[in-house]
Amino acid sequence: MTGEERRRAIPYAVRAALAGVAMASTLLLLKGYAAWASGSVAMLGSLADTGLDLLASIVTLYGVRLAATPADNDHRFGHGKAEALAALFQVMLITASAIAIAWRALSRFGTGGGSGGEAGLGIVASLVAIAATLALLSYQRHVIRQTGSVAIMADKVHYQSDLLVNVAVILALVLDRYWGVRSADPVFGIGIAAWLAWGAIKASTHAVDMLMDKEWSEDQRAAFLDVAARQNGLKGIHDFRTRRAGSHDFAQFHMEVDRDLSVGAAHDLVEAVECNLKIAFPRVEVLIHLDPEGHVDTDNPLVEADVTPHWFGKRA
Repeated sequence: MTGEERRRAIPYAVRAALAGVAMASTLLLLKGYAAWASGSVAMLGSLADTGLDLLASIVTLYGVRLAATPADNDHRFGHGKAEALAALFQVMLITASAIAIAWRALSRFGTGGGSGGEAGLGIVASLVAIAATLALLSYQRHVIRQTGSVAIMADKVHYQSDLLVNVAVILALVLDRYWGVRSADPVFGIGIAAWLAWGAIKASTHAVDMLMDKEWSEDQRAAFLDVAARQNGLKGIHDFRTRRAGSHDFAQFHMEVDRDLSVGAAHDLVEAVECNLKIAFPRVEVLIHLDPEGHVDTDNPLVEADVTPHWFGKRA
């Protein structure tokens, strides 16, 4: 994707994020009234999850807009890690909500389990939420096909989990009010709290990995090296490092060429590798350091390890 194509794609991603904010805001009001009218702990859990959806969509909107902001003099690698910091703030809210819901559910066991409110409104609210979420997911899939936005992909995964939460609320209310299973509501409330806590753990893991500059997966690294190493005249690759910051990926490595090449010829090889990588991985910023074949920069084996694909042979 070219720079111009990226600029044209930004409005699609922004509109998708705004759609998420609008839907979550509407459902928050609907579920808030339903939770008050029904007295259901499960519905309260669903309300909290929708509140977190709203926060997540706001963070996504922020991340998408931030991704369009170019690097500046103070942030030469861009502003992607602000998304991870926002995610950690979100994790704290998710954890607090999960604890509060679990406490409310446990307290409900001590009062007989049932919620004693109006079940119909809670069921209707959950059905509306399911329909709205399915519509949003369909739109997000369309936007992802158009833009490849990582932020919208993450938001889509988050809203997919909401379908399970809303189904759980309907089951809890039906079992509690119509089948007389008085413990169903607090049990499902605890289950939703556990689901929120698990989501917080996963979100914190991804955020910390980004802040700690965790390497790409082995599959991603292998695919990248496979493209880089296919350049004729390249003699080897070492000190390969990768990281991710928000929607931006970064890769750097040392590239070995024949010692007898002129500066101009060696530079042409580097540009050829950069061109191939840009075509295959348009969202990765690549930094290549040129070395004469056999050159060793340090005695640190972790840094100097040859990572050239096993099929790679010395090229003429």
